[in-house]
Amino acid sequence: MPMYKVRPVHGGRGAVLAEQLPTCMYRLPNVHRSAPPAAAPAQLTFLSLIQEEVDPSLQALESRQEEILKRLYELKSAVDGLSKMIHTPDADFDVTNIIQTDQHSPLTTNADLDLMLGKDYGALKDIVINANPSLPPLSLLVLHSLLCERYKILSAVHTHSSVKSVPENLLKCFGEQTKRQPRQEYQLGFTLIWKDVLKPQMKFSIQTMCPIEGEGNIARFLFSLLGQKYNAVASTLIDSWVDTAIFQLKEGSNKEKGAVLRSMNAALGKTSWLVGNELTVADIVTWCALQQTGSASAAPANVQKWMKACENLAPFTSVIKLLK
Repeated sequence: MPMYKVRPVHGGRGAVLAEQLPTCMYRLPNVHRSAPPAAAPAQLTFLSLIQEEVDPSLQALESRQEEILKRLYELKSAVDGLSKMIHTPDADFDVTNIIQTDQHSPLTTNADLDLMLGKDYGALKDIVINANPSLPPLSLLVLHSLLCERYKILSAVHTHSSVKSVPENLLKCFGEQTKRQPRQEYQLGFTLIWKDVLKPQMKFSIQTMCPIEGEGNIARFLFSLLGQKYNAVASTLIDSWVDTAIFQLKEGSNKEKGAVLRSMNAALGKTSWLVGNELTVADIVTWCALQQTGSASAAPANVQKWMKACENLAPFTSVIKLLK
């Protein structure tokens, strides 16, 4: 007995019986037509789904994504263009070698005091510095002498009530101020007040500005009044030497001081001064730090030669008198 019956495909004389065979699993209307067939309006078709209105928030999100991708592509093109122009130096490249070709204004030029200190008609621009007499900021005294060579400066030294006594040589650190002229005859005022402060403080606009603290920061500002300009590499090296003098030579351990002296000896073996072939604020601050810490006697040969070159300049000799 058969398990199930199958209708015969062939007839008695070999003719094929007509059979209705399916052409697909399920029927869908033709999506290429302009509209679904009117005969089957109740059927849910794929074409009716895609013809529904798209949510405006989705359209906005898609537009935003396309805009972001476009901007990213433009940024990538810009970075690729810059990468072809920039050449990364070798790790052992000595940046001090290019200071020789640095183009900067000579030390004889003057800065625009109105631009740097602000223009105030009828009033003298007065720089006021508070310093502790127990640790006098020698670099500021050197810079005062340099500024006096460029500008007509009205100098004054005062003692604050927080200090009981000040040595006579510090009270006369700016020399004898015998010839006094009217204030309007001067270009700049420079007032030093011996006061019980932890760090030197400077203001040139008492009412409007916060004080600049630290000998290194004040020295940078005063030296900028001389009008000398440097490129980015030279400026970075100068700032590095100033910070090294303040934080390692003056405040560091003996091991740190020895490391700084070795670095100075190596740098001064290539150039006359710490940065390039002209005096900078780095030389002034470093020389004063060596004098205050007593490390000058143990300095290597190149450093000793550099110190003598500093002492041959008049602004340094006036400070040497204070140390005696």
